Amino acid sequence: MSAVLQLPLLWAQSSSTLQPQLLASAVHHIQRRLPKPEPQPEPEAETVVSYAFYRKHTEKLLRRYQYASMQVGRSPNLLGESVGQGWVSSRRVRTFEDALIFVLDVERCLKKLTLVDRQLITRVIIQEYTQTEAAALLGISVRTVNSKLPKALDRLTESLVNSDLLILD
Repeated sequence: MSAVLQLPLLWAQSSSTLQPQLLASAVHHIQRRLPKPEPQPEPEAETVVSYAFYRKHTEKLLRRYQYASMQVGRSPNLLGESVGQGWVSSRRVRTFEDALIFVLDVERCLKKLTLVDRQLITRVIIQEYTQTEAAALLGISVRTVNSKLPKALDRLTESLVNSDLLILD
């Protein structure tokens, strides 16, 4: 398929070649009649945050959560209801109240995850099963565990960052 230039006017000439002035006027006439393209605004560059780098920090925070849960006399409560509402706290745990607030805040972030994500995090990170053992316990394939666990950790990291429990520098 070829592009054809359609002229709005018909010119006739006795010679076989077009005069340059006539050709220039025809091009000028066509350019005036064509709609001018509107300038497109440049799309704003969205900041894509990848939490993959911070998975180890999330795992350390979960181990700290497990330790703090034991200190306040509770086992890590990933699969059930949390006891109460806590205040968001990114400061160090120094007292019993700080530990309790930290535990409740982490549980609130964990509660935002799906059941499968919580079960994966419980088995692999908190209880320290291998991914093969966790797959057998949960009745899913090892490949599913390998693909879903990093995504679950990323969602948890995002939730922890949004609640100021994990500060990214």
